[in-house]
Amino acid sequence: MTIDPTVLDRFVAIVGERHALRDANEIEPYVMEPRGLYGGATKLVLRPGSVEEISRIMQLANETRTEIVPQGGNTGLVGGQMPDRGGNQIVLSLSRLNRIREIDVASNTATVEAGVVLQVLQEAVAGKDRLFPLSLGSQGSCQIGGNLSSNAGGVGALAYGTARDLCLGVEVVLPTGEVLDDLRKLKKDNTGYELKDLFVGGEGTLGIITAAVVKLFPMPKGRELAWAALPSPEDALRFFEMANEKAGSALTAFELIERTPLAFALKHIPGAVDPLSEEHPWYVMVEISSSRSDDDAKMLMEEILTVAFEEGLVTDAAIAQNEAQIATFRHLRESLSEAQRPEGGSIKHDISVPVARIPEFLELAGKAVQGVSPGARVACFGHMGDGNLHYNVSQPEGADKEEYLKLYRPMNEAIHAIVRELGGSFSAEHGIGTLKRDELLATQSGIATDLMRRIKKAFDPAGILNPGKVI
Repeated sequence: MTIDPTVLDRFVAIVGERHALRDANEIEPYVMEPRGLYGGATKLVLRPGSVEEISRIMQLANETRTEIVPQGGNTGLVGGQMPDRGGNQIVLSLSRLNRIREIDVASNTATVEAGVVLQVLQEAVAGKDRLFPLSLGSQGSCQIGGNLSSNAGGVGALAYGTARDLCLGVEVVLPTGEVLDDLRKLKKDNTGYELKDLFVGGEGTLGIITAAVVKLFPMPKGRELAWAALPSPEDALRFFEMANEKAGSALTAFELIERTPLAFALKHIPGAVDPLSEEHPWYVMVEISSSRSDDDAKMLMEEILTVAFEEGLVTDAAIAQNEAQIATFRHLRESLSEAQRPEGGSIKHDISVPVARIPEFLELAGKAVQGVSPGARVACFGHMGDGNLHYNVSQPEGADKEEYLKLYRPMNEAIHAIVRELGGSFSAEHGIGTLKRDELLATQSGIATDLMRRIKKAFDPAGILNPGKVI
């Protein structure tokens, strides 16, 4: 349905001309996602500055049956934040809702609006000697509302959980314009259905998260980060089991990295330096956090690495010597996705399998890749501690990018078939969006699909909020 220009004017009147974008050049950043896979079109981007304005926008949208696409920092990787190509959906940007309403040190919570950039929140609470542990490569631009809507994971999920685990309460504008104020700080509350969990991970299809209460933690008194080399994923699994047994909750990151993505980063990321003096087939980045002291974290890391060397699990290792080197190691890990772009086409998989089956998955998937595209280069890395791997496959050297990317679906089908066989998930932390919607519908049980459709219909009877995403 084409939007009547007079209806567009009514939407603009809610936020004011200054905060409504109609010029194609100004709109462009809002209609293309980071990978360039999904581009859309819109006649209007609204940048409301309050919950009341968003409520009025949704009331008008419901009245006029105008489709609205919420958008945060536009860092999502499955197209969930993109309007379609028809040009008749309005993009609603949350970027102006960027206040940290409260940092409550006593209750270890922060109340933040959806447009607060993740790194801004991290730095603000650090000034209060508190930690918000969600850690993502895009943290300099992604926003809290998007993190929650996609149930983001990241490096810290091993110890602290995903975004859903870090959220205590939400404020949400429903598709009808009604506002749900559920900004509670309670860790124990059994008063009926947990409504917030429908919106966290809902990818903006059931409501627009405008604010949230998130959990904080005391800032660790000591932190150690090591980069270790291993012969195989089997050794990495044994190393993880040993480290987890010895460190328990002090083991706050355990990242598995294959040589290929590291080589890409060393080649393409300015200033990147190999943490070790020789090449190795596999690596892990291990973090230990202590609530007691630097010495405690150091002793625990040294004990874990000593045992790993003695048992032949680790062949080389480097412990970061200061905060600057910790930042260097982390930046290297966070650059692995970006470093794949100069290598041409890349077919992405955000999968999870039971931790114990990671070596089996890697063996089977490696064979499947060569069956689909001989010579393709696997660039695998991810959060081994929670079973989530970014199993990305770069084009063979010298291949034509467009021709290679035509293999996206058969490659996905081959890898995801293995994931299902091993009892895993084809969407671990990036969400469903548009990219994985059809596969979700094709592979989940009929009753699960039916329940999701019933929920969508109950919350959004007019079908106007982020249509075509997830379900």
